[in-house]
Amino acid sequence: MRAGMAVLTVDAAGMRAQNSGLLLNMIWRERQISRAEIARRTELSPSTVSAIVADLELAGLVRSIGAGVSRGGRRPTLIGFCDEAFSLVGVELGASHVTVVLTDLRGRVRTQSKASHAVRGDPEGSLQKAKELIQECLDAERVPRRSVVGMGVAVPSPVHPASPGKMSPLILPAWKNVDVKEWFETTFDMPVFVDNDANLGALSECFWGAGSGGEDLTYIKLATGIGAGHIIHGDVYRGAGGTAGEIGHIAVDSNGPLCVCGLRGCLVTLIGSTALTERARELMGARGRKGPTVRDLVEGARAGDPAAKQIIDGMGAWLGIAVGGLLNLLNPAIVVLGGEISSVGELLLDPLRASVRQRALSVSMAETRIVTSALGERAIAVGAATLVLQAALRDRSLFPQQNVGRTA
Repeated sequence: MRAGMAVLTVDAAGMRAQNSGLLLNMIWRERQISRAEIARRTELSPSTVSAIVADLELAGLVRSIGAGVSRGGRRPTLIGFCDEAFSLVGVELGASHVTVVLTDLRGRVRTQSKASHAVRGDPEGSLQKAKELIQECLDAERVPRRSVVGMGVAVPSPVHPASPGKMSPLILPAWKNVDVKEWFETTFDMPVFVDNDANLGALSECFWGAGSGGEDLTYIKLATGIGAGHIIHGDVYRGAGGTAGEIGHIAVDSNGPLCVCGLRGCLVTLIGSTALTERARELMGARGRKGPTVRDLVEGARAGDPAAKQIIDGMGAWLGIAVGGLLNLLNPAIVVLGGEISSVGELLLDPLRASVRQRALSVSMAETRIVTSALGERAIAVGAATLVLQAALRDRSLFPQQNVGRTA
């Protein structure tokens, strides 16, 4: 009898937690909603809804924000989500930079810090730089660590679900003995979530950008590495071993350069930042001691430089081979291009679309929009913070137990 009562207690507790998460997500999504409307949509009793809302108010996650429109009778009291109740930290470890953002629970950036750093070859220095930038952001907004829900970290590597803190030794050999998740958890004493950078670019677009309407999408990061993140039915699709989206290692030219992965003619060897700047040096000439940068290429293309335009046209043609296959295989509603080079906009989109039209089924092409990201250079860092938000909305226990707010 006691065992049966224990099962019932556990089941009741589990049901309450499930309902609490359901209401929290609904209030976050709607921004403001009445208890009566929550009860109508969820089919929970008014007393159950009131009890859960009271609990969420006590946790500092929701609050009463005034009267709504009456549908006959008394005007209902609206419940609103407290976007600034807690903070989220997002970290992007790029191949050659570290970016940190501090956001609220609506993805709005409160402050950010960025520094150039040779991340690929310097794990210790990169982590120390990230630590400095994170603390700089917390200090700038006077946010104590106890009012941070957690930290998301974007890395330029596939992430295996069985070892989420480890990066691929094939892609980043210098990092093979480093557990990123463990290091940040130990250093900052908060929950840490790690994922591939392109996956988090896709998550950022899903929540705040081109895919915020709920469409399936693919985000393609065009940088030192070339990677794709897929959103299917509102979730990142990672594949069995975390390598879904490694579009940069599709071999598009059997006679092309040898890639670090061991294959020949990978897309990244033809349109990654290193390949683009080497081509720019050949066609555009030296621009200072270090030669032309991606920024020089962008500015040259915008100014009508024929050599810069030729490089961008070639990039669009190569990328179109991979994107054409992507459309035939997954048929996403939207393909979003990110990374500094994507800021040339239509100068890249026009040759890309032309290349895709030669390779994708017309039906696939007709159903897919190919656009550039409007979220800017901090999209991936914001996506890292969003990874924490997504986890907390699914598991309310991740939110700190009480809302201590900001310090004076």
